[in-house]
Amino acid sequence: MPSSTHTHALFHIVPPQSYKPPLFFPHSLPLSRCKKKLYIGALFPMSGGWPGGQACLPSAQMALDLVNNRTDILPDYELELIYYDSMCDPGESTKLLYDLLYTEPIKTVLMPGCSSVSTLVAEAARMWNLIVLSYGSSSPALSNRDRFPTFFRTHPSATLHNPTRVRLFQKWKWTKIATIQQTTEVFTSTLDDLEQRVKEAGIEISVRQSFLTDPAVAVKNLKRQDARIIVGLFYETEARKVFCEVFKEKLYGKKYVWFLIGWYADNWFKIKDPSINCTIENMTEAVEGHVTTEIVMLNPETVRGASNLTSQEFLGALMTRLGGKNPEETGGFQEAPLAYDAIWALALALNKTVAPLKAKGHRLEDFNYNNHDITAEIYRALNTSSFEGVSGHVVFDAQGSRMAMTLIEQLQGGSYKKIGYYDSSQKNLSWFGNDVWIGAGPPADSTIVIEEFRYVSQKLFAAVSVFAGLGILLGIVCLTFNIYNSNVRYIQNSQPYLNNMTAVGCMMALAAVFPLGIDGHHIHRSQFTVVCQFRLWLLGLGFSLAYGSMFTKIWWVHNLFTKKEEKKEKRKHLEPWKLYATVGVLLAIDVLSLIVWQIVDPLHITVEKFTKEAPKGDLDVLIQPLLEHCTSEKMNTWLGSPPHLVFPSHPCVLCMITAPVTMILSSQQDASFAFAALAIVFSVYITLVVLFVPKMRRLITRGEWQSEQQDTLKTGSSTNNNDEEKSRQLERENRELQKIIQEKEQRVSELRHQLVERQALRNRRTPSSVTNQNHSNPSPPSSQADPTSLLPPPGYPNPALDNHSPFTNSSNLYQADSKMSRNHCHNSQIPLLYK
Repeated sequence: MPSSTHTHALFHIVPPQSYKPPLFFPHSLPLSRCKKKLYIGALFPMSGGWPGGQACLPSAQMALDLVNNRTDILPDYELELIYYDSMCDPGESTKLLYDLLYTEPIKTVLMPGCSSVSTLVAEAARMWNLIVLSYGSSSPALSNRDRFPTFFRTHPSATLHNPTRVRLFQKWKWTKIATIQQTTEVFTSTLDDLEQRVKEAGIEISVRQSFLTDPAVAVKNLKRQDARIIVGLFYETEARKVFCEVFKEKLYGKKYVWFLIGWYADNWFKIKDPSINCTIENMTEAVEGHVTTEIVMLNPETVRGASNLTSQEFLGALMTRLGGKNPEETGGFQEAPLAYDAIWALALALNKTVAPLKAKGHRLEDFNYNNHDITAEIYRALNTSSFEGVSGHVVFDAQGSRMAMTLIEQLQGGSYKKIGYYDSSQKNLSWFGNDVWIGAGPPADSTIVIEEFRYVSQKLFAAVSVFAGLGILLGIVCLTFNIYNSNVRYIQNSQPYLNNMTAVGCMMALAAVFPLGIDGHHIHRSQFTVVCQFRLWLLGLGFSLAYGSMFTKIWWVHNLFTKKEEKKEKRKHLEPWKLYATVGVLLAIDVLSLIVWQIVDPLHITVEKFTKEAPKGDLDVLIQPLLEHCTSEKMNTWLGSPPHLVFPSHPCVLCMITAPVTMILSSQQDASFAFAALAIVFSVYITLVVLFVPKMRRLITRGEWQSEQQDTLKTGSSTNNNDEEKSRQLERENRELQKIIQEKEQRVSELRHQLVERQALRNRRTPSSVTNQNHSNPSPPSSQADPTSLLPPPGYPNPALDNHSPFTNSSNLYQADSKMSRNHCHNSQIPLLYK
């Protein structure tokens, strides 16, 4: 026997002043006087957190009666039970264990009940070479063979619940759970094991709460942290406290599921408890629908085991021994088969040790606390136990724990209903399909968050698409007009090929409006990257082609009017290929920039998350708005065009406004699309209208396109740009010469008038002389005037030297005046005017 020093060091207690006899004595039938007694020291909790002794003690006594009456099991021995009420309290149990160890007779085996008591007893038992066999301990900590080398239990470890719980979490698609536990070793170790198992299964314990005596704060924390699937680990008395607080916090109903231990009494929530201030109705409402997992403690099959009783016959005998007590109000009624099979496991193991001990010269009655050999034989016999009991097949694993199936029950309408079994060794779930839920089905493990993508309004997209389509049609009309009238001189003077480029670029920019509004509503997300590329290239190339050609013309005109006079003359005859080369350079720079962009920083899809929104009607659902963006790491791509382009005034203003505004509105898909798309549409409309409509109006109203076409048909060919320039120059010179001719004709008219007046005056002054001359000189009268008086003014040709002069006679004079007054020149004079 170990020294008292070790005993006091282990238990830290003072031996009681007076010995108290056992509260109960075993019930047994008269036996033969030659049988030797073997004593079992037991602790049955008749009260406390788990009053399991109320049913387990009668069950163990019933088993002892049957064993002691068997002639094939321990025929030379009688088992006798010495037991105390541990009240499931480790402190009280310490004193009782001291009494068992230090009071005669010597006990061959110890049988504790509660896990907390078993932990104390099993840790001390190895010091006395005692085997410990528990009937009601589920603490996973007791599976530690280094700490408890002589411990066995017919009650499976509480960790056997955990594989079942994990399987149910997976069945109902829960990935987030919460736990609340009473701070005792059995529940702490169980929870540690559960945490490891759920982690391996990809399930998260989001909330973990514990309490010592008052669970109010822990339950409030569960409510505050939105716990939905809750695993509760506590004794029965604490369970009533917990669910009273659950009722107060409204932590029950269709949004919550509680998982509890299944070894409570069936009516545990209806038992009046002075420690709580909730009514039975309150408790019944709070616990409705919870799920329990419990080891299968009663063999579901009708088979006769080692005791020659079926499970139903056992229950009948137990009810008789209980004297008609209500099983639901009897603590430990569910565990009673385990206590019954614990006695049978011990009896069968002791029976197996008789022969080996006899071979070694030992006997069971020779056992004392220093005899290691007898303890080793009992340990070996228990470790190899295998028999059919009323609780099912009894076998122990390497840690001394019972292996069994798990029963799954649900409280439906105030009573427990079996809804399935789980065999953790085979990983087989047998499901009955009769689970009932307060709501439409199993609740969610948290507030359901529904991801909802935001898309561009289809009405807005359709309206803008119509405008873009009309713009493309306008571009086609403008392009057709420009090509059809390319031979018209007025169109040729405006560089029609550059205008064609502008029209094509405008149509490409308008075509980019369609992919700009296409999103996940129209295509699959995998195709969205392609749409992003279309946006980028259509907008980039369209704007470069449209406004690059306009910029080229503006730039050359600017150079023409800002250079010196001698350089202007050189630029008057501009070669068209230089304009096209300038546009080509701008376009090549844009293409190169886009290619580099796509290689270095390609576009990809990013999803923007917004603040969750609560829909109307269902508070258990939140909407998570999402919005897809085409983005790259270093550049915003709303426009899809590199920043090197220089635009004309109207589109430039629109782009300068649209770029920052669209970046600000990027999270508002409708506003962003409308602003960007309408900016493109309006800038293109302005460009096409300003560039082409005036040309159409002039050609249509003046009919120039008809006359030019007729001239082209007559000549059979069209003039080139150099001939047009020469023709314009000749027209200007012709107009100047016509003006000079008009001035000269007016001067000639004035001189003629003066000549007529002078001739008339001269005729009036010399009438007599003229008459005398006529009488003296019979020669015919002459109408010729004095030659000197008829000479033309200086600077005019002499009429005497010009046979075609209009001054030869009055009739010719008037004819010439008549011709000159019509401001026309003879065809033979036109070559002279152009010289």
